[in-house]
Amino acid sequence: MELGIGMFGDLHIDASGKPQPAQQRLQEIIEEVKLMDQVGLDFYGIGEHHRPDYAVSAPEIVLAAASTVTNNIKLGSAVSVLSSSDPVKLYQSFATVDLISNGRAELMAGRGSFIESFPLYGQDLENYDALFDEKLRLLLQINRQNPISWKGKFRPELNKQLVLPRAVNDQLKIWVAVGGTLNPWCEQQRWDYR
Repeated sequence: MELGIGMFGDLHIDASGKPQPAQQRLQEIIEEVKLMDQVGLDFYGIGEHHRPDYAVSAPEIVLAAASTVTNNIKLGSAVSVLSSSDPVKLYQSFATVDLISNGRAELMAGRGSFIESFPLYGQDLENYDALFDEKLRLLLQINRQNPISWKGKFRPELNKQLVLPRAVNDQLKIWVAVGGTLNPWCEQQRWDYR
């Protein structure tokens, strides 16, 4: 059994209703992860949000910083919004964290709890399910194969491209997060991502 903590990086609100500065919250998060490592927790995860009440829009940067002040705790996103991200860049970022942390990075790819990243990165919510499906397939192929050739609907084609750097042992630990649907009554769907 493993014990860990997941956070959203939300900003604390003072008695007057004013949110704390993002810089202060980010520094607190790094100190909190340092303490988590010292007391022996197994995992720390930080979520991606693009809202004024959260300090973390790029979990991989926070995790890279945390990797420099920790020794044992696994460091992961909780979650990285794959549907509005470029899987190549996301893999490269987490492979970099994995190298800095000596193999402790974990990427949790999901749809996210909020949809503000879709218009921010120019993604159409009409493609909500298709974006996630295609980008997850690409991310998993990148993790298995290098160089990579790939063609999809939402991203330019890759033709025998090297995706570098590679994670420790050439294998990044990737989890698929559940949840995040536009439909208020979650539709049951099956995907085979092997």
